[in-house]
Amino acid sequence: MRHERAALFGAALVSVAVLAVGCGSSSGGEGEAAAATPTGVSVVASTNVYGDIAKQIAGDKATITSIISDPAADPHSYEANTRTQLDLSKAEIVIENGGGYDDFVDTMLKSAGSDAKVLNAVDISGKTATGGAELNEHVWYDFPTMSKLADQLVSALSTADPGSAATFSDNATAFKQKLQGMEQQSAAIRSAHSGAGVAITEPVPLYLLEACGLANKTPEEFSEAIEEGTDVPAAVLKETLDLFAGKQVELLAYNEQTSGPETEKVLAAAKDHQVDVVPVTETLPAGKDYLTWMTENLSAIETALR
Repeated sequence: MRHERAALFGAALVSVAVLAVGCGSSSGGEGEAAAATPTGVSVVASTNVYGDIAKQIAGDKATITSIISDPAADPHSYEANTRTQLDLSKAEIVIENGGGYDDFVDTMLKSAGSDAKVLNAVDISGKTATGGAELNEHVWYDFPTMSKLADQLVSALSTADPGSAATFSDNATAFKQKLQGMEQQSAAIRSAHSGAGVAITEPVPLYLLEACGLANKTPEEFSEAIEEGTDVPAAVLKETLDLFAGKQVELLAYNEQTSGPETEKVLAAAKDHQVDVVPVTETLPAGKDYLTWMTENLSAIETALR
């Protein structure tokens, strides 16, 4: 699903890019700043989800910078700045989500005249919109896609640092084995709970829920409105709230990084009707790595369904 809000940053980004060209240094960006003396391959990721995956593949053979890392912020509303431009201009490898999620990356790379290798997770996934629906771009919740991304990272890193190719390959193998373990856990949930109804506030975790065999009962108009930051029609909100009163769902997957009056009403309805709430986020929670985070998400889903 394409975030229309991202398009609003276009003009501002161009201005930032022009300003950054004349900057020898910058500060104040949200991203995790690289070390004072970068070592190895320079990798910049649009979010700390991809930054962590890159770290697991590259180990100490790369300097990783994650542009968006605040677990309390809504990534859709991120406003790039001069630090973002500077980091991207120095990158050898850039990892972006794509699908309209982080368009500022492409805008700034073009402004900088960058020749960095760009890994677009949505493109790597091979997923496309079907049946007139918009694409769900939150592909980091899809384990097969992250396995493909790991392979692409090995290729890109090995090109940049051929002498460390064996290390990158070994690290990717270990990472993918853990992904396979989570796919097996998803399959076990699917076997026990296939078809169980669930509700969401946004499409963020849908790939994970679908892998677990769960059926999203939320009106599409509701989740689309929340994601796009528009008002939810009263009839659609009532239909969503009725899911809990009517015991049609067994859990609510609630995006903690986007809240408002409508989502708070949905959260209250879930609690009022004893429907378990599974919190989800779009960036890594503090102190978590990707594999730990996703394992905990699966465990929370399994617990809620019990």
